[in-house]
Amino acid sequence: MHLLLRTLYHLLLSGRRSPLSIWDASSWRTRAWPTDVDMARHINNGMYFSLMDLGRFDLMQRSGIWARMRELKWNPVVAAETIAFRKSVTLWQRFTVETRIIGLDAKAIYFEQCMVVDGEIYARAYIATRLLSADGPVSNERIMEEFGTPPASLVLPDWIHEWRENNALPGARRPAPHLRER
Repeated sequence: MHLLLRTLYHLLLSGRRSPLSIWDASSWRTRAWPTDVDMARHINNGMYFSLMDLGRFDLMQRSGIWARMRELKWNPVVAAETIAFRKSVTLWQRFTVETRIIGLDAKAIYFEQCMVVDGEIYARAYIATRLLSADGPVSNERIMEEFGTPPASLVLPDWIHEWRENNALPGARRPAPHLRER
């Protein structure tokens, strides 16, 4: 909820920006607001992911995908994410969130997102996402029916497959007991 109004405002602004294909890269320029930073006056580590959500919304809105997903009652969810930090984005500093889809596999759509300051990467994340309908996960075949086939140049790096496999939890319909040692 902490970014609800900012998200709605961002969706409105994104709808007025130049259109993109879902397979293009999106660039969204903003600044670090007081609500984004922690006591050290830099963006809080968890806030990076929230701001990257807005980058993905920018790409979906500008490509027309967001409106179509609303019609189909599909909801995007994050299945896994990882981030690496180089430098801190500080209070009031301007930065760009760069977002692009880097590929798909049988279970997810993968995004690469970077926080960039003056042409330099400060943080980079990889996000595995799914689209859910009332009937469960939407197949990639169905997604491509709606949004087109990805370019042949989109090939996931091997490490993404390994990362996803090594970090995955059981599916929601299978048990995942917590086995805490004491």
